[in-house]
Amino acid sequence: MSATKNAPKPSETIVGIDFGTTKICVVIGQVKAGKLEIVGIGKQPSLGIRKGVVVNIPATVEAVSKAVEVAELMAGCKVESAYVGIAGSHIEGFNSGGVVAVKDKEVGTQDVERAIDAAKAVSIPLDREIIHVIPQEFLVNDQDGVRDPLGMSAVRLESKVHIVTASSSAAQNIVKCANKAGIHVNDIVLEPLASAEAVLTVDEKELGAGVIDIGGGTTDIALFIRGSIVYTASVAMGGNHITNDIAVGLRTSIQEAEQIKVAYGCALNSMLRQDEIITVPSVGGKQTKEVSRSVLAKIIEPRVEEIFSLVNQEISNSGYKHMISSGITLTGGASLIDGAAELGEFILEMPVRRGVPQGVGGLSDVVHSPMYATAVGLVRYGLSHRQKNRSKPGYAGTYSKFMERMKHWLGDVF
Repeated sequence: MSATKNAPKPSETIVGIDFGTTKICVVIGQVKAGKLEIVGIGKQPSLGIRKGVVVNIPATVEAVSKAVEVAELMAGCKVESAYVGIAGSHIEGFNSGGVVAVKDKEVGTQDVERAIDAAKAVSIPLDREIIHVIPQEFLVNDQDGVRDPLGMSAVRLESKVHIVTASSSAAQNIVKCANKAGIHVNDIVLEPLASAEAVLTVDEKELGAGVIDIGGGTTDIALFIRGSIVYTASVAMGGNHITNDIAVGLRTSIQEAEQIKVAYGCALNSMLRQDEIITVPSVGGKQTKEVSRSVLAKIIEPRVEEIFSLVNQEISNSGYKHMISSGITLTGGASLIDGAAELGEFILEMPVRRGVPQGVGGLSDVVHSPMYATAVGLVRYGLSHRQKNRSKPGYAGTYSKFMERMKHWLGDVF
């Protein structure tokens, strides 16, 4: 599709693609007068992804192509490249550090690069790839808490970073699907990290905050302390498990169970009146039946409670729970279930709120939902890293290394 007369140039657009278990979501952003505006949105059911991992490449490529086409029509431009999200139980994150001697007694971009390279010089299995190396802070001589050491006098520079790794095959298959749909991959981004870009404020990250992204197949966790990410984890349970429970408990189809969950679902039975009745279609052409909404809540509540209990265990194991002062922000479609935030607050024993994308214009009312947090966050992540690459030449090396990895991954595709 050709761009319209007033369409933004490809270089001015930033595109995010959320490879979700239940949906493929494409969001096109454009910077106008220094503000990010959402100009196109496309969404398609995801039939080729299970628990965040591609299991059917043709089905995934078709869904991506259709979602991109819808977004292109809305934005009036051609999508050529995008930032894509990755999630799932194969994701692993850990903290690392590295120390280097400062050559000229003044920290330069090469010193920063060497310190980060030293921190990521860790042994990882051959079937895994490093997705992110995120600087947390630097120690200049013995001075800790330094965010940007460039230009500081020093003889010793130490870096502390958070490293995120993923299954090589899972990452490669996502890149393959995007490329087969005609999309060049700018970068692969951890989805809860992208969601945090959209829903968390700078103050929340400084105080200590967490993002819990309840997707269809997995629930992903990211914790931030003093403005930096310190912990990532994933729980192999999500909204699809709730839907399956409803289908079994009410003896209805998966499709009907999903619609019932969205329209009438509640994670806290105590919030409901006992006289609320809903109509449930039966399978096999049998007559519909009426059940109390309370019965539905009694099916949903134990599963949501189990998800939050597993999340609470992960957060407790991280050792950072006592430092999450500003609380937890929920994203993902399943977070829209009534009572989910309240139940989460009770189990996690800290403030919990639903997060919606912030700081965007244009079609902001359309994306004002937790289910669009990842896709909008990918666009914000892309904008942020474009600006960093322009202003800090030292970061270009990291980007170049990513592009080298992309070429290596795609060597067998065509």
